[in-house]
Order: sequence, then C-alpha cells, then structure tokens
Amino acid sequence: QVQLVESGGGLVQEGGSLRLSCATSGRTFSPYAVGWFRQAPGKQREFVAAISGSGRNSAYADSVRGRFTISRHNMVHLAMNSLKPEDTAVYFCAADIGVGVSDRESDYDYWGQGTKVTVSS
Repeated sequence: QVQLVESGGGLVQEGGSLRLSCATSGRTFSPYAVGWFRQAPGKQREFVAAISGSGRNSAYADSVRGRFTISRHNMVHLAMNSLKPEDTAVYFCAADIGVGVSDRESDYDYWGQGTKVTVSS
C-alpha cells in the first residue's frame, strides 16, 4: 500500500558524516509519523530517531542524541554526524499514520528495505 525507499548509505570513516533519506511512493508523507531504526550484524533492530507527522515533535535514542538529526522536507532525512564504528548497521525507515512519535517497531505499519551504513576506523 505504502512503499518506502531509503538511500544515502555507504562507507564513511570514523568521525565523518552521512545523510540518509527516506522517500515514499505516496504524494506526501503527511500526516505519517516516520521513524528510523537500525540493525547491526547479529543483533536485533533498535530505535534510532522518530518525527511526528507535523514535524513538531521528535525523539532520539540515547546513543545518537546530539549526533543525529531527523528532519522533514520533501523527504524525511537522518543527518548523522560524528559517526562511530558502533553506528555500523542497516538503517530502516518506517512510517505510520496512526502514531505521533514512537520508538516501538510494532507501532509502524510500513517499512523500507534498508540502506547499509559502514563506519570504518
């Protein structure tokens, strides 16, 4: 019903920056809330950041607060700064019309296929 596509992943050195983008097949993301999750090899998927449909509210995991920024324009973006090797993971964009800001995977109905981020040292 709703298709999400992530882009912007790649290889970056420790301390570098990368900007991920999430695009929808729909006309606009509004009023969908959007979250970013990541999954490192051999680990469970974890919450990274989320933004409300209005863009007024956002939330961040403790591990990325102050380094990552989520924003809404024509697409939803995740700006990642001061990257660390522990940030290496596949990053997923998720969306749902029925939530404001949520850090729970089960609150999101629509998911992209992910984009891989590798941080080298």
